[in-house]
Order: sequence, then C-alpha cells, then structure tokens
Amino acid sequence: MNNKTVYASILLVFVVALSYAQETTIKGKVIDDKTNNYIENAIIKVLKSNKYTISNKNGEFTLNVNEGDQIEVSHISYKTVVVNAQSQLTITLQSVPISLNEIIVSANPLQDISQSVVVNETSKKISQPRSVGGLFRDIKGFGIAKKGAYASEPVFRSFRFEQLNIQYDGGMKVLNACPNRMDPITTHVIPEEIEKIEIVKGPFTVRFGQNFGGIINLVTKTPDRNKLGVHGSIEGGYETNGNNLVSGASVIFVGKKVDLNFNGSYRDFGDYTDGNGIEVPSSFRTTDYSIKVGVNPTDNQRLQFSWRQSFSRDIDHAGLPMDSPYDDSYLTGIDYKINELSEKISSFTVKVFYSYVDHLMTNEGRPTFMMVDAATPVESWTYGGKAELVLSLSDNSKLYTGIDANIIDRKGNRTRIVKMMNGMVLPNPMTFYDKVWQDANLDDIGLFAEGKFKIEDYTTLTTGVRADFIATSLDDPAANFEALYGGAINDKTETNISANISVKYQKNGFQTQLAFGRGVRTASMVERYINHFNVGVDPYEYVGNPNLKPEVNNQIELSFFKNFKNIFIGASFFHSFLEDYITAVVTDIPRVYMPTTPPTVTKQFINVDKASQTGFEFTFNVKASEKISFTSDVSYTRAQNNDFDEPIPQIPPFKANLGAKYESNNYWVLLSSRLVAAQNRISTTFMEEKTPGFGTLDLRFGFEPSRRLSVGAAVLNIFDKAYYEHLNFSYQNSNTLSGRIFEPGRNFTIYIKYKF
Repeated sequence: MNNKTVYASILLVFVVALSYAQETTIKGKVIDDKTNNYIENAIIKVLKSNKYTISNKNGEFTLNVNEGDQIEVSHISYKTVVVNAQSQLTITLQSVPISLNEIIVSANPLQDISQSVVVNETSKKISQPRSVGGLFRDIKGFGIAKKGAYASEPVFRSFRFEQLNIQYDGGMKVLNACPNRMDPITTHVIPEEIEKIEIVKGPFTVRFGQNFGGIINLVTKTPDRNKLGVHGSIEGGYETNGNNLVSGASVIFVGKKVDLNFNGSYRDFGDYTDGNGIEVPSSFRTTDYSIKVGVNPTDNQRLQFSWRQSFSRDIDHAGLPMDSPYDDSYLTGIDYKINELSEKISSFTVKVFYSYVDHLMTNEGRPTFMMVDAATPVESWTYGGKAELVLSLSDNSKLYTGIDANIIDRKGNRTRIVKMMNGMVLPNPMTFYDKVWQDANLDDIGLFAEGKFKIEDYTTLTTGVRADFIATSLDDPAANFEALYGGAINDKTETNISANISVKYQKNGFQTQLAFGRGVRTASMVERYINHFNVGVDPYEYVGNPNLKPEVNNQIELSFFKNFKNIFIGASFFHSFLEDYITAVVTDIPRVYMPTTPPTVTKQFINVDKASQTGFEFTFNVKASEKISFTSDVSYTRAQNNDFDEPIPQIPPFKANLGAKYESNNYWVLLSSRLVAAQNRISTTFMEEKTPGFGTLDLRFGFEPSRRLSVGAAVLNIFDKAYYEHLNFSYQNSNTLSGRIFEPGRNFTIYIKYKF
C-alpha cells in the first residue's frame, strides 16, 4: 500500500450515505439553581450532531433535535450538565470555581476571541512527543522548526519566533537564553502537563500582550475542584526507535478551600534512526516537576501559587554546530481573581511571574573541536505580570481594560580557545572572549482596552486598542559592535499602537467572522543586539541592528464553519500586508569566529518596506455513526518579500491531515495520514533548498480495561518512510552533513496510565 492508496481509501469513506431521523423542535429555559435568575449565553448542544444554540437574556432557547437525543448545557460560570431532550425543559445549573488559566472560551459571543480555536491533544498520550513543540505537528496552518529532537517550536503560517506570542496559562513566559533557540519556551514544560492549546490566529485581540502573528496559550492541568480528597495518576511509556523512556506521576489534593497539585516527570530519549536506517543525533534527558497551590477564600475569589523547574542534560542538536551539556529553568507565578465585585464590575484579575534560564552550549565532540574549543554560557531572566478589570457596561456589552508587562534581561559571553590557526597547531593556544548578548535589556509595558458588544442575539462586535511602551538598552556593549554604529549605542524608546475590530455571527451551528487587525512588534533582542553569532537560520554569523523599526502586520481574515447533523465544514481565508518587515542581508562585515571558513562575511538585520502573506485553511469532518468518524483538514500559506522579489524563507508547504477513528465505550482506534507537498518556493537570500513532498501513516490504539487504567499503543510511520521537513536543516559543523534532518523511521510505542 502506498500513500496515494491510503489517501484515496480515506477520502472514499466520506461518501458513506448518512441516515437522517425525523427532527422535532424543543423549547427550554436555563436558570441558576440558587438564585433562580435566568442564565444568558448558555450553550445548548446536541451531543450526536454538535448542533447548538445559545440562550437569550431570559434564559430561553429553541433547538431542533431527534428522538432520543441528549443535549449538553454549558456556560463559562457553571457546571456542564447533560439531559435528555424533551418538548419543554427547565435546566438548572450550578456555579463552578474560578478558572485562572484560560484565555479563550469557545462559542460564547461575549467571551470568545475572534479567529480563535482550541485544540485538545489526546493522541499525545500514546506517542510521547519529545517536547511540546511536537504537539503542533498535526494542527492545520502549523509547521515545526526543529534544531534537534529536543529543540522544536511551532511556525504558524509565515510567522515564527517572536512574531508569535507563546505563553503558559494566560500570560507566563520562559524565554530562550540561547541565540540559536536551543531552548525555546516549548522545551520548559512537558507535553503530558499540557491540557490543551489555545490559538488566536492573528492580531485580533489586544488583551494578552504584544500580538503580531498570533497568540499560543499552553494551558497546563489544574485540579478539578469538584472532586474532593486525594487522587492522582502514575504513567509511563516506551518507544522502540531510540529506546525512549517516559515516566511521570501526579498527586492532587482538593479541599473545600485549598487545593494542591504536584506533577513530576523523567524523560530519557536516545538517538533515533530514520527510514533509511541512518542514526540521527537526538538524545537528551529531562527531569521536571511543578507545584500549584490554590486557595479560595470565598466563592468568588481564587488565589494560586505556582512553581516549576526543568533540568535537561546532554542534549544533542543535529541541526546546529553546538550541543547543550545542560539547560535549566524555573518559573514561579502568583494569580489572583475575584468575580462579581459589583453590578458593573464582572471581575478583577492580577498575575505576576518570574522565570530564569541557565543554558550552556559547546562544540565538544564536533568536527571543529580539534581546532577551537568554544563554550557559551548564557542566561535569561523574564519578569512580568498583568492586571485586568472586566466591566459589564450593559447586558449586551463587556469592556476589558488593563496593563501588562514583560521585562527581559539576557547575559552571556563566548569563550574560544584557539588550538590551530591556518592549519598549524599553536604551541600556546590563544583565548578570546566574545560578547554575545552584551548584557541586553528589553522592557515592554502595555495598556489595553477591548470591548465586546452584542449587536443582536446572534451578532457580536469586538474592537480594541493597545499601546506598547518599549525601552531597550545595552549595559556591556562590545567595542566592535559600537564601532559599527558610530562609537556609541544609545538607549532606545518607542511607542507602538495596535488595534483590532471584528464582527461575528453565529446561529444554529453556523458561524462566520470577519476580522481586521493591526499588530505591531518591536524588534527582538537577537535582531537588535546579537554580536557575531550564528543564530540557527543559515551558516552566516549575524549582527544585530539597534536602529530597527518595529514591524507591522495589517491582517484581514474571513472564516466560517457549519455544523450539519453529522458533517462539520470550516474554512479561513487570510491576507497580511507587512510593513517594515524585519529580515537580514549579506554585508561586507567580516566574520569573527573562524574567519577563514565560508561564508567569510556576516549578515545584518534590516527593515524592508513591504512583504505579504496569503493563504487558507479548510476542514471537513464526518460523523458516519455514533462510533465512526472521519476528519480532514488542509492548509497553505504563500508569503513574499516584495522588496527582494522572492519568497519569505522557511514557510511550511501545503499540508493535509486525514484521520479515521472508531470509538467504543472503552477503546478506540485512530488511523491518521499526513500528506505534505513539495516546497518549491524558496529564498535564495537564506540559502534555502527545495524539499520534496512526502506522506506518512500512523495507527494508534487506546483501551481502558477499567475506570482507573488506560493503555495506549501506536505504530508511527508504518511504512518506514525516509523523509524530512522543509523547516529542518543542518549546518556545516553538524554531524549530519547532508544539510537536512530526517525524521524517525518506523516506531512502536506503548503508554500506560493508572489513576487513583
């Protein structure tokens, strides 16, 4: 069987005839179980068909159902209930504890964020992603930029790195210390700790920090405060390709006023082999733990303390000229929220956090080590917080106002002990010290206001404005860097204005949105201040530019989805006008590290006047029966640097994900195929090469022999395909000299979890 056969077989099943039962109309009302007040904006959904409606200001709703249907009733402030459909229903809901971590609430017109999606990743339970970055592989619109098996992070459409605002639990961050991004934010928390991923697909909200190309919120698990007492889980897994081991445990205590959540994990991954049987350097070990303590002084208040640490050792980076003997981090935060302060004040939230990363990269064991011993210890500190006040201006409007901050410091120098010069062994090795980060600082203080207004029962208008006040400086500039810019590097300040407006209409399973956003991003610390360092984009050394202007994304997006009885169809179409786009050009500045090794000159970051991106995403899902379902989605982005008259580099190619799932009461089977087209649109400025297309097929199983025990198994890359992603490539000093990093070949995996 080849991939074309798999593709055709899965698509064929979509034409299965679907049976339609006789529909009837029911009416009902949703009320608070304590106050008997009407509950507006409750979501009433038919479980079999996913058809839904929303209660009005009198708590009333009307919905078409079939005989024997069950309906689910949910609301952000209440416990979800499931009831049998009846001609006349009065449904009472109980209030729920306050949630601190989520930034998006699906399908609620006064809470939902324009052009947003929520991804619940269940398949990760049995496939052990090496890092959180691996969870994005099958999400439409995403690719993964991988420097090695450990250091992988998402690329969304044409946006990457600081163009995406990636955060934990609605605002906390652990930012990379390594200029090569050996330690992106996705490496400092384990996949098993992520409960879901929330995505805002563009600059369509101003409430969660600087937003240029989108927001990714990684929501970690929190205790279910409705389950009193002590409970938890023990889990572990094994993969054959690399002899990979994963183990973890969690212990949760929930009392009436206090709850405690402890998570711990140990991961040991070895070098894997690709589909050709060639070993790829990819080993690492990580030990992680996290603690959350929550206190609810009253029914409408929540105070939470969180602490987590991650320790990584002996990390091999197949795509980079150096490896990481260690990468350590910790993150601590305090959250406080109070609801219903008054008739007009819905809630007040405060969040503060602090994170630190201690990272070392060396070239020990690499081909260049016999000539030069290079070691770069680097550190990163991030302080931040947010305060938000939510006002209920009327029954049909909400106003979100607040202030947030991110304060970033980075330090680190490179030590080079030169053993050989011009092919000759030096009798006395020479030592050089290179200032990499130059003790750089970047502070961002943001003020925002965003309003949501219900125009009528099914139409919502959202609009917001944000001002970011930026201050950057160098406390220890290198002489050669200062010389490039007139002998002195002055502190810089700037004020950036972002804004958004969108209209959303939703009724009876149909939703459409039209959104406009202007997102402004200040230049990152790498783009401003990196000093003669390879930053993992191509073989050049890079030099920062402290005079960069902020880049601007003016984006428009139209989307729709429709839930029929057993069919879901959705699509998004987007276009971005990019101003002052930040890229890099080759200069005549000579390189410092190994000056005779090509390329002997450096690249420097600059602004270009115009660039653009255009693309689409499409989803078509079928529920053939209560147990059988089929999913499919495709995505494509075309991005152009108009000034250079060439594509923007490192864009994920056209991609399709297909899946067929059978799910019974205590087991399920999932067959999934991933089809990726060739990428022929490449940037010669970044020395890109064309990549061929490929297709893979995975088979996953899940079984629950009891309420407490679950077992999963998988065969990944069933046909042992040898393939590599367009966003993955290696450089001259890498042990993988082919210029690309091949993905793992066939892999058998098993995962067991016991809950107590």
